[in-house]
Amino acid sequence: MAVPGLLLAAGAGRRYGMPKALAPTPDEPGVLLVEHGVRTLRKAGCAPVVAVLGAQARRVPPLPGVIVVVNADWASGMGSSLRAGLAALEADAVVVLLVDTPGITPEAVSRVAEGAGRGTLRVATYGGAWGHPVVLGRDHWEGVSELAVGDVGARPYLKRHAPEPVPCDDVADGTDLDVPRA
Repeated sequence: MAVPGLLLAAGAGRRYGMPKALAPTPDEPGVLLVEHGVRTLRKAGCAPVVAVLGAQARRVPPLPGVIVVVNADWASGMGSSLRAGLAALEADAVVVLLVDTPGITPEAVSRVAEGAGRGTLRVATYGGAWGHPVVLGRDHWEGVSELAVGDVGARPYLKRHAPEPVPCDDVADGTDLDVPRA
């Protein structure tokens, strides 16, 4: 059974200067970050793929085959987008990916998602530091949702519950794009 993919792409990208969902992928002219994220999850075998949009959601081009959730509360931060995405799913586990991590590969997603079930709690690591993707088994969704406030997402829950680290340095770059590349 495939693990769903959840792409969080609702923010305004204030430091970036525009919603990151609408930003071009640095190394792929003509491909938006939201399209790249969807493609990464699909290539990893995630099904279904859910994309949470918010800021300027109307401007995001159609994402065929993707369950689009528009988070009306997107301005409150990533936590509300994570809660909205989890609420849209019926699954035992989900792979969470951020739109601003174009260096994450399908191989990293597959590695972190392998064998995921209701009790799974995993985080990709890069140089020993936590990054994305993250896998949240359904047994953790309620706790994650309670602590996902503002822009912190699942991090407070992860800090309290010791996720399984999955090294991904050899197959991906976990760098977040906070500002456009020069």
